[in-house]
Amino acid sequence: MTTQQVQAIHVQALEKSYKKLHVLRGVDFDVERGGIFALLGSNGAGKTTIVKILSTLLKADAGAASVSGFDVATQAADVRESISLTGQFAAVDEILSGRENLVLVARLRHLKDPGKIADDLLDRFSLTDAAARKVSTYSGGMRRRLDIAMSFIGNPLVIFLDEPTTGLDPQSRVEVWNSVKELAGQGTTVLLTTQYLDEAEQLADRIAILHEGRIIVNGTLAELKQLLPPAKVEYVEKQPTLEDVFLAIVGDHAKDGDAGLAMTVASARTSKEQR
Repeated sequence: MTTQQVQAIHVQALEKSYKKLHVLRGVDFDVERGGIFALLGSNGAGKTTIVKILSTLLKADAGAASVSGFDVATQAADVRESISLTGQFAAVDEILSGRENLVLVARLRHLKDPGKIADDLLDRFSLTDAAARKVSTYSGGMRRRLDIAMSFIGNPLVIFLDEPTTGLDPQSRVEVWNSVKELAGQGTTVLLTTQYLDEAEQLADRIAILHEGRIIVNGTLAELKQLLPPAKVEYVEKQPTLEDVFLAIVGDHAKDGDAGLAMTVASARTSKEQR
């Protein structure tokens, strides 16, 4: 069995351009089955483009990629059968109730007993008490959990979560994080894109930093921390955070497009100082 066959996702030398704008410049990475892989980068780094290519919504200009052992270019139908995708905004029907949203998706996928599937997912994502309420009354965190629950219908082998907590308050973010951890705990492979450093640090088994169209570092959090000098001992030993790693690697090369991430970092620092 080859290395590619045991990987849930395999990406090699992926390239994509929009006219003169080179978004991906030869991206390589693998994601193990059942793991949470975080693709970390600033706005415009190419994270969503990678997700679109892997979910067969966009064709690459060059390179190769496979999901669940299926080539995304030549076996697109098989790829779609094995995945679910949750975009940056919750794709839920606000007129319907939470349960009705889940039943609808289960019926569209021609699954048996859609009512039971809906009830099981409502319980799993702590939405049973709000099952009969219209989604328009849900909080941001509840909508996001419902959106992720909808993605899990049919037990996909791989789920893509494209910046799942963008715009959510801190409590809602934690709710979504718990849902993601539960998905991975059930054996589902999760590819998560984010520009939030703490999100990658909290969730991911492995983290890749995408910068200017290339993966510039890829490893576990512990491996990434080893890229910095040993911790300085002042009054206590201070271990580097993922924020320290990211800024040390990318900081000197950051362009104007990294402004959004810089604001996120600044916000995180302010929150830490306030605590």
